[in-house]
Amino acid sequence: MNSSISVLLILLLGLHLISAASAHPGEADDVLKIHTLSETSPFQDCLSFSYYNQNCPDAEAIINRKLKEWFQKDYTLAASLIRLHFHDCSVRGCDGSVLLDHEGSERTAEVSRTLRGFEVIDDIKAEIEKKCPHTVSCADILTAAARDATVFVGGPYWAVEYGRKDGVVSLAKEAESVPMGHEDVTSMIEFFQSKGLNVVDLAILSGAHTIGRASCGSIQQRLFNYSGTPGKSDPSIDPKYFNFLKRKCRWASELVELDATTPKTFDAVYYTNLPKKMGLLSSDAKLFSDPRTAPLVNALAYQPSLFLYQFGVSMAKLGNVQVLTGPHEGEIRAKCNFVNSHK
Repeated sequence: MNSSISVLLILLLGLHLISAASAHPGEADDVLKIHTLSETSPFQDCLSFSYYNQNCPDAEAIINRKLKEWFQKDYTLAASLIRLHFHDCSVRGCDGSVLLDHEGSERTAEVSRTLRGFEVIDDIKAEIEKKCPHTVSCADILTAAARDATVFVGGPYWAVEYGRKDGVVSLAKEAESVPMGHEDVTSMIEFFQSKGLNVVDLAILSGAHTIGRASCGSIQQRLFNYSGTPGKSDPSIDPKYFNFLKRKCRWASELVELDATTPKTFDAVYYTNLPKKMGLLSSDAKLFSDPRTAPLVNALAYQPSLFLYQFGVSMAKLGNVQVLTGPHEGEIRAKCNFVNSHK
């Protein structure tokens, strides 16, 4: 990390220590530490960058090649895979449980209704099984796919540690805890802390909304029924942006870009949109209005390189949340949408 980035990180941390100390005394030391890549692996004795070097050395190459094939057909799958990875790690950790397809699984939950990319992971898994049967977990494939998807749309590269096992439990009711874009900042911080992440990770990972789309159903309350009042709109939305959204979102099934300015480019413009009252989701807009996250938004808006660096750090942390690595934990699925048969 070069000296300019180091200085930026120190300044950013200082802003947050001051902000957090005034808003929530005593929390700053616990919540607002900025991690470097070497500090993001509490499971480093179990996960390894070289985990597949001997038994499946072509795993990453196969993942990357298959993803390029899919992205050439539909570039929007890149954002979908990043989101799918977040949903997976948000429930029971990064164990591929979101991929299981059975009655009552996470995949069937209401919050999972708009998730995409399952067929991409299935395709990659099938190809890897031809080369290295019963070796590479679906959880590892999804984690690597989220990284390669980020790079495909112009985002940063980060090294992924491997060795995750696939979970055997997937419950729709547990998926209901995944943030859906209407939560306040306190709820979001508490959710992230429950996963071993902090407020910096919250602000950084929210920046994934620099690409991708949301269903209009997720914002119709902001547009037409704010605070439960029919016909009332959220006054925090820029008037011109509101008029655009009102025309765009007449139907809940329509899709709208999360970043209204540069929706196909992985950049920090998401953060410059927030002070302009152009955050699509309610939770996006609240990042700028809350004193615990507003300094981060401002810093990231004016220092794009800081966002790109820290996104890789925070994604590496996300990928290590509650992973299964023990000899009696999880399994290596033969197919990602079903647990193995143990007859």
